Amino acid sequence: MKIKFLTIFVIQMACAILCNQRVLAQEQTALAPTEAEKEAFYAKSIEYRVADILKAIPLADAAKSNTLHDVLVAHYHDLRVRDAAIDTRLKVDGKEISYANRAEQLAIQSKPLHDALLTKLAASLTPEQVEQVKDLMTYHKVKITYAAYGVMVSGLTDAEKAKVLELLKAAREEAVDGGSAPEKSDIFQKYKNQINAYLDAQGHDTAKAFADWTAKNPNTNNPAAK
Repeated sequence: MKIKFLTIFVIQMACAILCNQRVLAQEQTALAPTEAEKEAFYAKSIEYRVADILKAIPLADAAKSNTLHDVLVAHYHDLRVRDAAIDTRLKVDGKEISYANRAEQLAIQSKPLHDALLTKLAASLTPEQVEQVKDLMTYHKVKITYAAYGVMVSGLTDAEKAKVLELLKAAREEAVDGGSAPEKSDIFQKYKNQINAYLDAQGHDTAKAFADWTAKNPNTNNPAAK
């Protein structure tokens, strides 16, 4: 009798576990967004991003405003297609999806997209407005980081300041095509490493300058360092 009861109990438990697993699988399937939903979410996110840029660069000409909107939206979607191709290749090769692994193909595949973007922007915007678009697409990292170097590394000469700005603008040019905010930061970090090496060669000690500044401002982010 005990054996029969135990057998029934085991069967019931097994059924309960299988049932729970089936329900969990169904819930996970229901919660997982479809490709169409992912695309719709991305499209909405890009519309918000582009709307912010358009607000910062108000154009009196509605046609130019609409053109800028369409150019930027198309560029972001092109970057998404590019990223999917690069990431798929990395997965096939069994490599981690990281900036370090993406960098080579990123540079190759971004050039035609970048050149097309600048050509289209120049057709409807002034050079100053094109600069604004680049700054907005890279979260004003040039201005913020340049100011940080001026504050934290004392005694910079005009020539050194010019070199720092030159390298930060080069970073911005590349980061415009970064596939995400973290990737844009990785690109800027590559150039900040170059800036630090340059300033150290000029007799500055950037590591000490950053450490001293951080010690005095422990709760403040240092945009010039990692």
